[in-house]
Amino acid sequence: MAKKTVASLQKGEGRTFSKIIVMEKSPKTGAYIFKEEMVPNDAVQAALK
Repeated sequence: MAKKTVASLQKGEGRTFSKIIVMEKSPKTGAYIFKEEMVPNDAVQAALK
C-alpha cells in the first residue's frame, strides 16, 4: 500500500508537497518521538519553526 502512495506523489500535484520528519524529546519518558507531516513546499520553513 505504501508503494501506491509514493507512486501517486511522484506525479502531478504530489510534487508540490514535502514530507517533514521532526524529532522531539518526550517530557514524560525522555525518549525521542518522530513526528511526520506532509506540507506544501511553500510552508516548509514555517513548519520547521
